[in-house]
Amino acid sequence: MSQAQPLGKTPRQSQYDINPLLLHRWSPRAMSGEEISDTELMRLFEAARWAPSSYNGQPWRFIYGKRNSEHWDRLFNLMINFNKSWAKNAAVLVVVISRKNFEHDGKPSVTHQFDAGAAWENLALQGETQGLVTHGMQGFDYEKARRDLSIPATFDVLAMVAIGKPAPKEILPTDVQQREQASDRKPLSEMVMEGQFREQSGN
Repeated sequence: MSQAQPLGKTPRQSQYDINPLLLHRWSPRAMSGEEISDTELMRLFEAARWAPSSYNGQPWRFIYGKRNSEHWDRLFNLMINFNKSWAKNAAVLVVVISRKNFEHDGKPSVTHQFDAGAAWENLALQGETQGLVTHGMQGFDYEKARRDLSIPATFDVLAMVAIGKPAPKEILPTDVQQREQASDRKPLSEMVMEGQFREQSGN
């Protein structure tokens, strides 16, 4: 059984031995407000670039704004107030989008969101190796993002990501501090089925 100690929290355990990096990665909200270098940031996007995708279509795109830049407010103001309360200390905010049709033939890509999810996971795991917080979220105005960031209709708006250097949870608002812990996962028996679908408890 693999186990890891995510940022000083109680260790999480896997049912089978896996790379400890996967157990270490979680989604803190506490960030220091420190800036990160362009090289640190581009290493994250470089990791995302190497994700697998249908027909090697690479449908994902990342629109980012660094704190203290002219782009920060445009992205920051997309978020709901709860996310603003902690993401204000991020170094970078990112909007993740994906192209709905293949570039090579213009036909719909059924898996473009699936592929973009693989790219996000690469980014998150690379962030863990760099000692950075990467927190994905859906709590923002999707239509405002499309308008304010000039995202064409050929792309779906998928998620936002806050990236930054870690900080003690005490930097967070009191109500948010209670959420600042690495969560567990459902057992494999509830999500893996051999041969055909079967109803699981809680599904």
